[in-house]
Amino acid sequence: MREDNITARTVQVTLEKDISSVVRFHRKKSGLSQAELAKTAGVGKTVIFDIENGKKTVRLSTLQMVFDALNIRVSLSSPLMDAYERSKGERNARS
Repeated sequence: MREDNITARTVQVTLEKDISSVVRFHRKKSGLSQAELAKTAGVGKTVIFDIENGKKTVRLSTLQMVFDALNIRVSLSSPLMDAYERSKGERNARS
């Protein structure tokens, strides 16, 4: 994948439509065909086609493999995330 001097940025996306266009955009900017991205990500080429066409039944683990290959990071956000992080710390302290 070509490295540009681009600063990472957080953007909100909706599931099917935006994820498909984000994946397609990153793939094209990386100069990869669908088959090349599939090989890089370790998935079948139909997976890339399905993602880029908004298929709703792609496994999360498969989608993560594609994201990793394209250097796309995913984060979760919720009003309860701070409490969740604290509870993880408390559980680890008890272990």
